[in-house]
Amino acid sequence: MAKSCKGLAEELVKCLSESICVKGEKRSIRDCAGEKSPCIPSECVGLRETYFNCKRGQILCKSYKVDESKWRYKIKRSFTL
Repeated sequence: MAKSCKGLAEELVKCLSESICVKGEKRSIRDCAGEKSPCIPSECVGLRETYFNCKRGQILCKSYKVDESKWRYKIKRSFTL
């Protein structure tokens, strides 16, 4: 896991572990993380969305770098032909 999202992940786990879903219903944090139930506090929902956006940003950044390198390769190759 990248360092930029690690703090968010830790906060999300802490928030979910204190929720009714985990404490009251005795469910796992993983099960509760995907819930859209009223037993999940709005703070946890906000952390989940922020963490998701952080991870999505990393994936988009990686795919952009790959596409950019392929694009440059194609440009260089077309000029040499």
